[in-house]
Amino acid sequence: MDTPLIELRNINKSFGEVQVLFDVNMRVKKGEIHCLVGENGAGKSTLMKILSGVYPYGQYSGEILIEGHPVQFHSIRDSERAGISIIYQELSLVPEMMVYENIFLGNEIKKGLIVDTEKEIEEAERLLKLVKADYISPTAKVKNLSVSMQQLVEIAKALSNKPKALILDEPTSALSEVESENLLNLLKELKARGMTIILISHRLKEVLQVADSITVLRDGRSVAYFDRSEQEVDEATIIRYMVGREITNLYPPRIAEPTDEVVFELRNWNVIDPNTGRYLAKDVNLYIRKGEIVGLFGLIGAGRTELGLSIFGNPYGYIVQGEMFVEGKPVSPRSSSEAIKNGIFYLTEDRKERGLILIESIRKNISLANLEAVSRGQIVDDEKEIQVANNFVKRLSIKAPNVEAKISTLSGGTQQKVLVAKGLFTEPKVLILDEPTRGIDVGAKFEIYTLMRELAKEGKAILLISSELPEILGMSDRIYVMGRGRITGELPADKADQETVMKYAID
Repeated sequence: MDTPLIELRNINKSFGEVQVLFDVNMRVKKGEIHCLVGENGAGKSTLMKILSGVYPYGQYSGEILIEGHPVQFHSIRDSERAGISIIYQELSLVPEMMVYENIFLGNEIKKGLIVDTEKEIEEAERLLKLVKADYISPTAKVKNLSVSMQQLVEIAKALSNKPKALILDEPTSALSEVESENLLNLLKELKARGMTIILISHRLKEVLQVADSITVLRDGRSVAYFDRSEQEVDEATIIRYMVGREITNLYPPRIAEPTDEVVFELRNWNVIDPNTGRYLAKDVNLYIRKGEIVGLFGLIGAGRTELGLSIFGNPYGYIVQGEMFVEGKPVSPRSSSEAIKNGIFYLTEDRKERGLILIESIRKNISLANLEAVSRGQIVDDEKEIQVANNFVKRLSIKAPNVEAKISTLSGGTQQKVLVAKGLFTEPKVLILDEPTRGIDVGAKFEIYTLMRELAKEGKAILLISSELPEILGMSDRIYVMGRGRITGELPADKADQETVMKYAID
């Protein structure tokens, strides 16, 4: 057998008294795309932080071998010198700096003691061309680039170190299907040039599209390895190893039928960008019945998120026109807190930036939107807050050492459950879920879907905003389709299929 480029042997890692990795083994051959998969909390990112020197030698046990030789990384620099570059799910570019400055930040090209700006721009152009991004100007400010463009700049930055291996942690989680496809094609081209790539992804269709080999982690243990040149593997097999059980249907069946009672309604609703006068949503009419999950689908730019935000007190200051009703009563919330008082809660698609406070604990985040319910006068009752948090931890099966655990230490799926708990604690009648399963694995998705069914059974009116068409089709009782700010179609779930919904989306 050829010597692997990278081999991890019997890696163990603990945080305090909590062990998170147990004798993990992984091997990556030179010039291949190796995919690392597992449920959120399985230990994927922790393992890669060990390989990239974020957790230095001495903070874990086990061996790292590069081309058969044992190595000890005491810092990220040591890992980079050994030829390993990592790109994290949360991009680390400096928004106010130019593209070329970001690419060479900390690794500047100098002429004597002075940074050689001309050479950096020239080299940045070459690297951007290498990653199929020569349409990005090296002198553009990063803050003016889309997420997919920033992702390409991150890859160019990583390639500037001339790595032997490139690690990407959930690189497509914030990208559209087209952008994801383009990125995967780029990874295949880099592989063809001899680059070794380790890809962490929860999107199994993407894994099967590009992987030469796959390692599966479950509960901090390596439970399966597949070399696809020697054996066939399908999505169902990977899922079985990931979750330790078979999920034959990702979308749980409806528990109860919706009633005829309309809980939420919009009439002739318009959302206008105050800076440009452009209609982000125009003449929208929709309703949600008690116990109903209504899907809202549309392509990027259709206006789905803007519509959701305009309902939730319009925090971005759009010009809003039209009528809104909750349980038949007209309401016009002018802030998120007023929307909550009227029984509306919106779960943002961006849980890390806008949904949760990462440096705070589970209990603080859950109570944040309804502090009155855990306060005596102006003082928060810690005991009551802990009791509330513990109840939600049990109800939603939130995996954490205790309710004092910081949000930043939790997996993506667990963070999403805390965000749901935060919303439920406001006791909403109407729950707007914007991309509720973005960035989480198949097991956590199933748990979120099951919870949605239970909430519908309890009588919640749910608006599911999603760019994942299978999710919309699998979970909705009724579907609205948006295109260019308008509702272009309304379909009962049993009359909807991918072709029909897409036809309405692109009309």
